[in-house]
Formats: sequence, C-alpha cells, structure tokens
Amino acid sequence: MLPLQDLTADSLEMLPNSDSKIHPQTIEQVQQQKLGTRRFHQRKPPETDPSLTMGEAEVVQTLAFSTSRTSKHLPLSPSFQRYSFASWIKENVCKRECYFYEKGVRDDTCKCGYLKTSHVDEAIKPEDFTGEAWNRHRHIREVPTDAFGEISFSGLGQKTGKYARVSTDTSPEILYQLLTEQWKLSPPNLLISVTGGAKNFYLKARLKNMFHRGLIKVAQTTGAWIITGGTNTGVMKHVGQAVRDYALSSSSIQGQIVAIGVATWGIIHNREDLVNSEGCFPAHYVMDIKGQGRLSCLDNNHTHFLLVDDGTHGHYGVEIELRSCLEKCISEKRLGNKERGVTIPVVCVVLDGGPGTLNTIYNAMLNGTPCVILEGSGRIADVIAHVAGIPVTRVTISLIHQLMKKFFGQEYERFPDLKIIEWTKKIQDIIRMSHLLTVFRVSEDSHGDVDVAILQALLKASRTNESLVYEGWERQLELAIAWNRVDIAETEIFTEESQWKSSDLHSAMFSALVGNKPEFVSLLLENGVSLRDFLDEDTLCELYKQLPSCFFLRKLAKRVHNSLRSRRQAFGIRSRAYPGQGESISMAHVSEEVRHLLGSFTQSIYPSCSMTYHLHVSIGETSESLSKSNLDSQASLREESPDELRNPGRDLFLWAIVQNNKELAEIAWEQCRDCMSAALAASKILKKMAAEGKDADEGEEMQELANHYEKHAMGVFSECNSCDEERAQKLLVRASPFWGKTTCLRLALEADDKNFVAQSGVQALLTQIWCGELAVDNPVWRVLVCMLFFPLIYTGFLVFRRDGLIQREAEKKEEIKTVESVTGSVLHTKSLRLDSPGLDQLKPLGAWTRLVCLYSSPQVKFYWNIVSYFAFLALFAVVLMIDFQATPSVAEILLYIWLFTLVCEEVRQLFHDRDGFGFRKKATMYINDLWNILDVLSIVLFIIGLVFRLTTELFYAGKVLLCIDFVVFCLRLMAIFTISRTLGPKIIIVKRMMMDMFFFMFLLSIWVVAYGVAKQGILIHNDNRLDWIIRGAVYEPYLTIFGNFPENIDNAAFDIDSCSMNGTDPLKPKCPVLNENQTPAFPEWLTIIMLCVYLLFANILLLNLLIAIFNFTFQEVQDNTDRIWKFQRYELIKEYHSRPAAPPPFIILSHLYLFIRSIVLRKPAERSNEFKNELPQTEEEELLSWEALMKDRYLQTTQQEQIQSMERRILDTAQKVTTINDRLEREEESDSAALVKRLARLEEQVVHSAKALQWIMDTLKSQGLGAKETPLMTITDESPDILTNASERDDGYHVNARQFHYPDSKITRFPVPEEKVPWEVGFSSYMPPYYASEDNEEQVDGSESKALDNYRNPAGRTGIRGRGALSRLGPNLTVDLVLTRWRDSERSVLEFLALRDESQKTLALPGGAVDSTDRLPVTLRRIMGKTLYEKLQAKLTEGIKVFEGYVDDCRNTDNAWVETTVLNIHLDRASQIMTDINHTVVSGHGSLQSLQWQEVSGKTRLNSTQRDSLRQVAELHNRKF
Repeated sequence: MLPLQDLTADSLEMLPNSDSKIHPQTIEQVQQQKLGTRRFHQRKPPETDPSLTMGEAEVVQTLAFSTSRTSKHLPLSPSFQRYSFASWIKENVCKRECYFYEKGVRDDTCKCGYLKTSHVDEAIKPEDFTGEAWNRHRHIREVPTDAFGEISFSGLGQKTGKYARVSTDTSPEILYQLLTEQWKLSPPNLLISVTGGAKNFYLKARLKNMFHRGLIKVAQTTGAWIITGGTNTGVMKHVGQAVRDYALSSSSIQGQIVAIGVATWGIIHNREDLVNSEGCFPAHYVMDIKGQGRLSCLDNNHTHFLLVDDGTHGHYGVEIELRSCLEKCISEKRLGNKERGVTIPVVCVVLDGGPGTLNTIYNAMLNGTPCVILEGSGRIADVIAHVAGIPVTRVTISLIHQLMKKFFGQEYERFPDLKIIEWTKKIQDIIRMSHLLTVFRVSEDSHGDVDVAILQALLKASRTNESLVYEGWERQLELAIAWNRVDIAETEIFTEESQWKSSDLHSAMFSALVGNKPEFVSLLLENGVSLRDFLDEDTLCELYKQLPSCFFLRKLAKRVHNSLRSRRQAFGIRSRAYPGQGESISMAHVSEEVRHLLGSFTQSIYPSCSMTYHLHVSIGETSESLSKSNLDSQASLREESPDELRNPGRDLFLWAIVQNNKELAEIAWEQCRDCMSAALAASKILKKMAAEGKDADEGEEMQELANHYEKHAMGVFSECNSCDEERAQKLLVRASPFWGKTTCLRLALEADDKNFVAQSGVQALLTQIWCGELAVDNPVWRVLVCMLFFPLIYTGFLVFRRDGLIQREAEKKEEIKTVESVTGSVLHTKSLRLDSPGLDQLKPLGAWTRLVCLYSSPQVKFYWNIVSYFAFLALFAVVLMIDFQATPSVAEILLYIWLFTLVCEEVRQLFHDRDGFGFRKKATMYINDLWNILDVLSIVLFIIGLVFRLTTELFYAGKVLLCIDFVVFCLRLMAIFTISRTLGPKIIIVKRMMMDMFFFMFLLSIWVVAYGVAKQGILIHNDNRLDWIIRGAVYEPYLTIFGNFPENIDNAAFDIDSCSMNGTDPLKPKCPVLNENQTPAFPEWLTIIMLCVYLLFANILLLNLLIAIFNFTFQEVQDNTDRIWKFQRYELIKEYHSRPAAPPPFIILSHLYLFIRSIVLRKPAERSNEFKNELPQTEEEELLSWEALMKDRYLQTTQQEQIQSMERRILDTAQKVTTINDRLEREEESDSAALVKRLARLEEQVVHSAKALQWIMDTLKSQGLGAKETPLMTITDESPDILTNASERDDGYHVNARQFHYPDSKITRFPVPEEKVPWEVGFSSYMPPYYASEDNEEQVDGSESKALDNYRNPAGRTGIRGRGALSRLGPNLTVDLVLTRWRDSERSVLEFLALRDESQKTLALPGGAVDSTDRLPVTLRRIMGKTLYEKLQAKLTEGIKVFEGYVDDCRNTDNAWVETTVLNIHLDRASQIMTDINHTVVSGHGSLQSLQWQEVSGKTRLNSTQRDSLRQVAELHNRKF
C-alpha cells in the first residue's frame, strides 16, 4: 500500500563502480514435510493470585478480561520456546531458491545471481527444463526458510534483534502473526514508514536532531512501529541512529522503540552468518562497511528484520511489494485489537530521495496515506517542499526543471524531458492533495517538533471529507487517545470549530479511563463531559469489568465465585462443565467488597437492587425465573430510588482508588462532592488492601497513596476550620449518605489517620464533647468544687456553653447597634445579622437542666469514676490488710458488690454498639485495648481468688491471689492519666519502653544463665534441691547486677556454719567442695575473674545498652507521642460519653434502668448527635457546597505552593532557556536562509533585466515596425511560462480525467501537466496511448480509429486516446434523478431518494446512461420496477434541470467524455407515486442495491459531483446544506 522505500531508482545510486565478490553460500536441503507441531497462538491469561482456587482463577480470567489485558504467560523453558518458534517458522515461512542453473554473464554465476556452488545438486543439470531459457517465475521455488532467530551485532553494546528470511509471496497476515504472536510485539497504535534516499546524505545538525528527537518521541508516546529498509545506509541509517540515541539516553526497557527493517535478502552482506536450518539463537553478525562492495550491511540499531527473498542475488528493490502489502495489512487492523473503531493509522515520513521516492509518495497519497516531507533534507523532498505552498497552476514544467537542477546537481543532467514532464504531473497531483501533504520546515514555529508534524498530518488527513466531519472528529479523538497525546488534542481537536456535546465524548471518556490516560480524562472533563450523564450504572459496571489486574479484582473475583457457588447450592444446581461461563460482576458484588474494605459499620454504598444474575441457560428454568424476577424487582426499585443518591464523582473516584491509580484518582477526587469523606474513605480502603495483600511493593504504593489522601483531607479540613469552626465540626460528625452513612471522624479513626485526628480542629471538637454542655475554658478546680457543691452552678461560678453563646450574641447585637448609631444605616449590618439566624431562639438553661448537664458531662463522669476507683482501692486494701476474716465481713461484702457493678459495666461496654460495628468487631476492638485486658485480668483473678477464699483448704491461696489482683487493679489506675495532656503522652512512651525491655531481657538472660550455671557448677557439687539450684544459678547472678555481690566466691569470707555440708538443711545452701583443711577447694582466681567479666558485660555494657535503647525510644517516640495521645484520647472520650452518670457502685441503678428499657420495654436506645449527626437535605447541600468551595481554595493554595517551589522554578528556568536557545538558532538559520533567497531573487531579476535590455537593443537596431512587435508571442513548448496568467485565470481543468491509472485496466495515461491541458497550448511530445474497452462494441460511424479526429474532449487533454471504458466516442449522456420530498407536513426536513450499494457501502443518486436526456436510464427499471419506472418517466417533464454539462469523470478520454443532466422532481407526500416509492423502499430493504430516503445534508456520503448537485437542490428549496 504505502510508502515504499526509494529503491527503484535511488538504490543503484549507492552502488560503487568497483565490483566485489561475496563468499559462496552453502544452502542445505531442507526436509519438505512439515512438522505437525501445535501452534501456540493462545491469548495470554491474566495474572492470578496463587491463593485463588481453580474456580476463582477462572472467574478472574472470565470476569474483567474480555478486554484481553496483557499479562504474563506461564513460564516456559527457553529451549521449549525456541523449539515451538522453530516449528512455527518451518510451518508458515518459506524462502525462495533457484533450481535451474543457467550460466549468466560470468562463467560461474547463474542468471539468478548466485554462484554455481550455491545451487543444489539437482539444479545443475535438471532434466525437466532441458532446452528452456531461465525464467525467474518458473525456475525459482519455495522451500522452508533456513535463516531465522536472534541476531547479535558485534561491537560496543552487543545489540541484539530478531530476524527471519521470508519469501516474496509470504502472506502479510503470516508476517503480522510473526511480529505480534511469535516476537511478542504489542500491536501498534501508529505505523510510521520512513522512506527517502537509499544512499548516504547529509542532514544539517539542527534538522537531524529535530528528526531524531521527533521520530523517537512520536514512536515512544504513541506506541508506534517504525518501518524502514533496514540497511545501514541513507535514511535507514538515520532512523537507526535515532533509535540508538534513545537507547543510550533511556534506562527504561518497557519503552523500547520498535524499528522494523524490511530488506532484500539478496543484497545483504555477510548473510551466510544468519543461515541455520534450526535457527540461530543468536547469530553473530559482523558489519563490514568497507568490504561490503555493491551489497549492504544490516543496521545494528533496528530491532527486527524481515529479509525478503525472491531467489536472486544482487537485485535491489525486491522487498518493495511485500513491504507495501505488509503495511496495508497492518493499516487494516483495528486500533487496540477492537472489533469496531478506527484502523491503525499509517504515515509516510520522507527525507531526501530521488525519482523512486517521488513514486512512493505519489502511490502512498493515492491510497490515502498522509506524507510528511522534511524540508532541507535534500533532493525530491526539497523540490516538493518548495512548491507545496504555491497554486498548482504555477507549478510548471520549467519550474520543476529549475528545482531539479538546483537540488539534484549533476544528477539532473541524466534526467530525460519526458521524465520531467511525468514528475511535474505527479508533483502537481501531490500538492493538489494538500490534506495528505505536510511539509515540516525548521524555520517555522507552527509545527514545533517532527512528532507534532507527523501527528498533525494524520489528523489533517482524517477530516477531509465534508460528509464525514463528525466521524472525522471522532476518529481524530480516538487516535489522539490511543497515542496519549494531549497536546495534539488540545491544539488540533478541541478547537473553536469543533462543537462537542457531552454524549459525543462518552466513548472517548470510556477509552481514556480504561486505557489509563489521566490527562485525557481531565481534558475531556474540561471540554464538556458530564459525569452524571456518562457514568450510569451500566457504564460503571463495565468499568469494573475492565479493571486491570490488581488486588481488588482478585478479591472481587473470589467474591463473585463464592456468590455463584452459594446460589447454585441454594437452588440445588450442579456446577457446569465450563465454570468460566455465567459469572459476571454486578454492582452488588462491588458494594459488598467495598463495604468489607470500609468496615461493617458502614452501609452499602450501592443499593441491593443493582444485583444482576447472569446464570447460564443450561441451569434450567429456575435460573431463568430467578433472573427475570430479579430484573423486574431491579426495574421497580430503580424507579423508586431517588436520583439524588447518585454521585458519579464518588463512583469514579472509588473505581480509581481500588486499582491504586493515583493520577485518575486525583482527577476524580476533584469532582467529588463530599471530598473530605472521600479522601478519608480512600485512606481506609487503601490501608485495608495493603494489610490484606501479599505483594510488598504494591502494599507500599497503597500506603503512600493512603497517606497522600490523608494529607488532602487534612488540607481541606484545615481550610474549613480556619474559615468557620462550627461548620468544620459539623463536617466531622455529619453522616455521609455517599459513604455508607458514616462520618469523617469515624473513617479517620478506622483508617488510623493519626495526623488528621491530631489537628487542632478535631481536638477542639473532642474537647467540646468531653466537656459536654460545660464551657471548655472552665478551670478543673471549679468543676471539682461544683461536683461537691452543686448549688454553685446557679451563681455563675461555672460557665455553661449556652451561656457563652448567648453572651457572644449579646455582644454582637451591641456591636450592630453601635455601627448603626455611628453610620445611621442598616446596610453595613445586614451581613452580621445573617451570619447567625438560629441564635436568636437560644434561651438560658433551667435549674434542673443545669444540674443534669453538670453530672452528665463526660468530664464530670470521669472525675466521679476516679474518686470511686480510689475508694474501691482503699476498701480493697483495708479488706486485704485489716479485715480479711474466714467469714466475710460487711466491708468485704461491699467490696464484692462493688466489683459486681464493675463487671456489669464491662459487660455493658462489650455489648453496647451504638455505631453498628457488630459483636465480632466490637469484641475485637474491646480486646485490642490494653486497659480492657487489665480489666478482664483483674476481674478473672478476683473471681478465682474469691472462689479459693471461700474454700477452707485454699483460704490463704485465695488471699494471695487477691493481693496479686490488687496490684493489677493499681496498674489499671494509670488509665486515669491518659486524659492528661502532660502525663498521657508519657504513658505511651512507657508502653514502648516496656516492649524494648521485654526483648532486652532475652539478651540479658543469656549472660545471667551462663554465669550462674558456671558459678554454681564450680562451687557446688551435685546439689539436688531445685529451689537452691535456681537461687544459685539465676537469682544470685541477677541480684549481682544491682550490687548484691556474692560472698561464697571468696575464701576470705567463707563461713562453714552458714552452709550445710550435705545439703540436708533446707534453710541453708550446700557447702562448696572443701579441702582437708576445711577450706573451699575451688580456684578462687577463676571465680573472681568470672565475676569481673560478668559485671563488665552485664552491669556496664548491657545496662548502658538498655539506657541507650530507652533514650533512642524516647527521642523517636517523643515527636509522635502527642499525635498518638490525641488519637487514643478519642476512645476515652467516647467511653465516658456513653457511660452512665452514676459512678460505681451506684452505677448498678443505671444498669437496671438500661436493662428494663431495652430488654423488658424493648425501647430503642437514645440517639446522640455528638458523634454522628444526620443533617436535613437543605443544610446538607449547603454544607457540601461550602466544603467544595474550601476544597477549591485548598487546591489553589497547593498549586501555588508547587509553582513557587524551588524544583519547579528550576525546571521552568531550564525550559525557558531551552526555548530561547532554540528560537535563537531558528532565527539564525531563517535569517541566513532569507538572505540566500533574497540574493537568488536579485540574481534572477538581474538576468531578466539583462535579457530585456538585450531585446530592446535588438529591437532598436531593426528598422520599420519591428521595434513595436512583441517578442516570441507564439505559444510553443519552449515558452511555457507565458501561459501563467492564462492558467491562473482558469482553474477549472479536469483532474479525474488525467489520473495516471485508467480505471479497470492496466493502461497508464500519458502525463499531462496542468499547463498542457488546453488544446490551444502546443505539446509536441504528447503521445497518448490508445485504449478501447472490449466490453462495448458500439461505434459511432464507420471505423472508430478514423472517427477519432472528429471528437475532441472540450475540457482538454486527458493522456489517453480512444473511447476507453465509455460506450461511444464523443459525449456519453447520463441522467441523475434527485427525487425530493418533505419528511413531515411541517416541512422541517427535506429528503431525497438515494441508491445504496450494500457491497460497497456507498450512496449515489439514481441514474445511468441514456441515449437522450428526455428518457430515464434503463438501469432504473430493474431497481424500481416497471410500474414505478413508467410513472417517473411520465413526470420527467415536470423536473427542474439543476445541472447540465461536462463531468470530470475518470473514464473520460481525448475522444470520449461524460455529460450529465441532473433533474430534480419534488413529490407530494400524499401522491400515489410516493406510496409506490415507499413500497419499493420497504420491499428492497436488505438487497444488494436498494432505495433509501436520506436527509439533504452536508453529511451525506456522495461523490463530489453529486454533492454539488445536491447542494444546488438544497438552495432551490431554500434549505441549508
């Protein structure tokens, strides 16, 4: 199809004059039978978690993976992969070889170009071809290829690629499979065919750099394939250098540039190194540039090579046809492997080049392929670039002569005049197709880099047809998304000309989301995409099905699998043979999984009516009825559900968060209404997934993203709190309907967002809840005094919160009055009055209310409980030390009652679930609290001690247990310090130090046991008393650390009376081994040394290490203790907020009241709005709007900080310096180029002036009227420029009638440039071929050849003689009917009757050839039927003649042409003929050719001539076209 490499003419230019030989190639005979190996063309399955079961893995592969997500194959051994690849190659790919040797020019060389020794034995003297002359089509055959595998280039870097030797007849589909399935290349989003000069040429440094940078950028950003000739010369070498520069500057392997070289096998130097019938892995290829002779070396910077073999040697250009077919095959593939949509776009990039390149450009543009010409690269590229900006009529033969001479130099002398004429015609046709031609000029700023020019050329080519304007814009947008080029979309697509509706962009939005193109998502939102219209339930469900492989998808797959299995078990349905069928994601599954991640305390964010069951039909009638009933209920519930519950911003944000996509989540978060809840929910979900996931790297990324959104929530709340504290606190405790009816505060606590909770605004709310209705600024001592003497609360001794509000309102009123009295106007005070509309209704608290508020304050409850606890400990101590009798006393009984009330309170805390956590969650939270563990431990010990104490035998043991239990109760007393701002953080430090000390004891125990056992073994011989062994081996060494040095290791302090000789005295230790003189026998020096070493390590080293550890822990935790304390403070406040007001033991009364209320009376618990508040709809909307305003303010502040950051300033400065440098270089080059142009123009004017002066002199010398004659006015071939004005005057020359290739034939027209079209212009070299189709035998009069001179095309020359494909010489008459009607009685839409060809998918006006314009075409009789045909024939005289005359038809010749008459017949909607036409339209639907009513519109897909006629019909009926 496309851009062919310039090898037809230019390939010979690169060959040197000297001949060179190549090494003979030994070709092995390859077996003809094909291996029956199985082809591995399976689609890659998505990655699955190894923990999934078989069914769950199948769900993962079936669920979301209808999009064929790319993942990894199961690991196969390299040897097996090579064997399967070799088998596939031998099955599908062949080479070509000569099997008939005939001596050529040289004695040892065949006419195929190969040496005699390179032929197989049977080719030397073949019996089958005796007496025949060598023919490449007959004597070259296909055999399995023997050159494929991996190629390794020698030299620096050791670059490797893949290669295969293929036959010229290889199917392009096989090559595409080789590239995509065997070589594992991802299908391209763009195909760049680089063509041009095949010999080395010079590029200016700036143009070279821009070409390299632009080509690589467009290939990298769009995922393009680059196709070249693959050799190390000319334009191919420049492409290779660009790939090399990218490889050196990039460390990313994923962004590898795909550069495919399609070269001729017969011209490759050192190709024998690539031959191996089993494949080379790798083949070591040596690039010998100096010794290549007339051959060429492969370029070592290309990544893949297709070496095209036609069985000959030394012939260039063999690969052109196969390369063209491959490019056409690729261009017909759908973009992104979709079933529908646009095809893979192709662009041709041209550098330098000769006549062969001109043919390549011409053929490419005829096939609709856009071309980008690089001005300044040389030769034909510069010729086209110079004429691209001028009218076609000024591109004359002489101008092309001048440009060819200028840019080709000495090579121009070898060009014949006929070739110049042909090239002129082709260049005129090229610049006439301006929508396919883009010239990249270095001196202009409009294009920027080459990559922008390439993409702009593709987009420009897609919006040429007026009837496909909307489709063109859609195609451009889809291409831009596939390329991920937002810059192109902004400048070329979303312009003022294009007007987009939200619905027009939905498909693009879906592609951008699924393709992970966040910049495009943002751009589409900016250009009018409405998320509410786009993100309906079906679209959202489809997005979840298209999720990439991630942790959430695996969890979702497991949930879907379990749900399906449970439904099958419920209905008694057995599993199907194909378990992958029938599973489908529904929003109910998503809702359940999200609720699991958020926590069971939340409600489902999607209603249960979204559940859809997709069970297979084979399950039976039960599944069908189930599906129908669910769908019916879904429809009814969907009607009842209010539209306000939809939150598309939240849905999109959640979809992005669960796949851990930061960029998309950031864009979606900006669209969220409830942004602070969304950020905290995202933090909770991400942390939960990070904790449950097994991938450490993925978990770390989730944790980072969770922290990021915690910062977002902090930033928004900080803005809110600084603006309005009261509203900010409402945001913290309001129940969010979009996030499961939970609150921001609860989400932050569940997500362990300590930084968020530690903010001053959150702590102010907690402090306010802690104080209850009391004012926050009340001193503690006043509260304590009022607890004992409550009448003081009526004296103002203690301030209540409402009193403060009333006082502030009074002060504000005074301020308003003062302002009004000073200004005399109420306008200045209106805003102050509107700030607090609800405060006027506040009334002072009553006497009883004040008393209730005092004792129900969590702060007061806490103080009473402290007093109660101290009293309990005092009573406990008194009982243990003074009043512990065999029969329990009154004090002891009171102690037991008191403990029973404590037990009741613990039970209430365990089962009290106001937040709806559920018992399991509540029990987990209860156990995870250290203080609750101490409570349970103390109660259990007390109960055990009490049981023992009531038993006579275990009375004392019971007392011991109760004494130990007293210690536990005293430790529990530390909990009272957690509320203290000073001591609370220190308790956290103590906890951390206890953990450090616990692990330190393991290290210390090693030294203690080591020294103790050694000492005990040396001093004491065979002591069998366990208590004394432990005392000597562990206890005494441990006490030694604290300064209690042992006396039994020193003989001087030995006293035989202090020990027992045989260890019989249980109160004395056993004596050490004694000598005869009754002194210890152990070596004293050894025990003293051991003690010193032990003290050195244990007392000095380890204890100081423990101190250092404590110091490090203190320093490390000190900065975080305040934050941790603020976070843990919530639970204490929450506990005492829900705790009954009476302290133990009086709390038992409250417990009885709660028991009777909830169990006996079954009344619901009283709701509190302190921690969770459901706001009215109006207030909710107002609060969310205000939050959105604060979010925008926060984002603006964040963006401003980023702009002002040092890193951003450095980047901006570097970018500006680069821009200035580029502009200076561009201006310098443009100035020099402009100077050269001016000098050339001045020189040209001087030459013209000299000629004019010479003519004047010659005229003056002559006599008579010669001086008044005009010089050389005769129009000849030698003076073509004189026709310039005439050409510019008439721009109506036919174009289609001068196409090179005559339709449906192999005839090529003689080239007729624009200036030679008129018959009046002399054209001595004009020799058109003769052609008359054999299909038509009619002639005008007598012999056709004699009658040619009687008929001359009125529009001028066409480049072909005879009647061509037309039926007769002279005018061939046709009639086109435009039958119109009004669609309705209001005449709103004008319609016309069109003929649709189903095979070609085209529309046309009904018509055809006629002998006379007063008759309808006979061809319409078959389509319309005889009756309708005759009725229309009768109305033919009523038709209005819209157009009559010559038509620029591609079938026209010099002696035969088409003349058309267009008639408009307007029909009445109520007429009989309209009824007949409508019947024909309905009956003909589905046939190959049918009639259809179409709207008269500019979007109608007709050819240009018929579109012009239809436009005139629209004007005739006063309708806009």
